[in-house]
Amino acid sequence: MLNHEQVLDEFRTAGALLEGHFILSSGLHSARYLQCARVLMDPARADRLCKSLAGRIAPELRSQIDIVASPAMGGVVVGYEMGRQLGVPAIFFERVDGKLSLRRGFTIARGARVLMVEDIVTTGLSSRECIAGIEEEGGVTVAAACLVDRSGGKAELGVPLFALTSLEIPAYPVGGLPPELAALPAVKPGSRGLNK
Repeated sequence: MLNHEQVLDEFRTAGALLEGHFILSSGLHSARYLQCARVLMDPARADRLCKSLAGRIAPELRSQIDIVASPAMGGVVVGYEMGRQLGVPAIFFERVDGKLSLRRGFTIARGARVLMVEDIVTTGLSSRECIAGIEEEGGVTVAAACLVDRSGGKAELGVPLFALTSLEIPAYPVGGLPPELAALPAVKPGSRGLNK
């Protein structure tokens, strides 16, 4: 299983651990950004990371999972790879009229035990939205998993969260930026707008 430094090395090698001034999808600002799309673009790296993540989930829980569900966009690749690692189907929710919904013929059987998978958890907002969507479809979210918990274990999802690694990276509202961060131009590298 990969340890914390090995996970960060995977991000560094992929050019996916960025430093500067970033606007996160939550609308908060941060001096560090993890670009999971870059780290997952290498299938061998995605395999290593997700194999290690799957290994963090207790065997008795792994054997209960019927399907993996993820929020698009960030969760699509990691969700697919986790489904492959666990030997179960993987589906994803998409934002339709501001709400995460299933499309493309995806369904969740009533009572199906679901692992919700994200790339990164910061505030837990999209994770909680995805879990609510799973419940609306009749599924039961047994746990959540992510490559990086950047809340440092503070995000509350209502289910156990298994993270490959955890970082506590400060994030600030626009009115509370430290001077050194405010002096840098802000970049929005994420995949979704600030209002979602």
